[in-house]
Amino acid sequence: MTATVRAQGARGARWPVRPPVTCIGETMAALVPEPAAPLEGADRLGVRIAGAESNVAMYLADHGVPARWVSALGDDPFGRRIRTEVAASGVDVSGVRTDPHRPTGLLVKDPGTGGTRVHYYRRGSAASALTPELLDDEAVRTAGLIHLSGITPALSEGCHDLVAALLEPPAAERPRPVSFDVNHRPALWPDGTAAGVLLALARQADITFVGLDEAQALWGEELADAAAVRALLPQPRILVVKDGGRAATAFDGNRVHTVPAPGVEVVEPVGAGDAFAAGFLAGLLRGEDTVRALRLGHLTAGAALRVTGDHGPLPDRARLAELLDAVPGAWGRGG
Repeated sequence: MTATVRAQGARGARWPVRPPVTCIGETMAALVPEPAAPLEGADRLGVRIAGAESNVAMYLADHGVPARWVSALGDDPFGRRIRTEVAASGVDVSGVRTDPHRPTGLLVKDPGTGGTRVHYYRRGSAASALTPELLDDEAVRTAGLIHLSGITPALSEGCHDLVAALLEPPAAERPRPVSFDVNHRPALWPDGTAAGVLLALARQADITFVGLDEAQALWGEELADAAAVRALLPQPRILVVKDGGRAATAFDGNRVHTVPAPGVEVVEPVGAGDAFAAGFLAGLLRGEDTVRALRLGHLTAGAALRVTGDHGPLPDRARLAELLDAVPGAWGRGG
């Protein structure tokens, strides 16, 4: 399965986007009050897993796209549980390392009337010790597409150097395209360096995903719309700007496509951005045009929005095909 995407740059060159997709980043164990209630008074905590890049890999696998997840886990029960669950979704985890000296990262959710707060216990985790040495791993060297997020460079100097090394060669000289989801997590950037670091990385990627709200928070409220974000980020061959539950706009070279988001009853928004990125990338890898890739992104995000965890079930293939084929006036009804 090999797809090509047209880059409408100066020379109008075509470039390949092909599997397997290798997603690199930390996944943690997540403790969640059950039933949902403030943590302080909770009697029971359920154990789940949470990781942006493994979410993308799992949704890609759901779409039938060969996907790998590369990371490091502690030699502990949480690490073994995470590896087992990600592998059970059809993702290749052979590139996940076991660190005998560092623990698996942990987060604890604290639901409340004003939203859910998250407490992180990831300092010194196994994944935070990743470095550019990972570039020699077979799962990275033989990837058709690399997917990264802005979470990883915040974890440690070595993790930042790893992401920078994957994005460092000029796009024309890279052995494979790189996809980058800005995925700004303010709690991970207490020193105020997020804006500059994430801007530099977002500009270097072949495909960049960013939310309009996070672009405004990072780079200025004057970024009033998707076009303003494109003016700030002209370098990526494809830039996708997500405007919450309203729409998503893709800048594919000189072409611009906007697709409204279908109505979804939201149970919890966590993981929807990862799901959208996976759906959009799956569309490209299937050879879909940009509009249909955006639609597939929205439909995949809907699977995450309908559940309390990060990973929800997709509509069956027949229903997905029906929704993708809907005429513009019918798009989004019952999606």
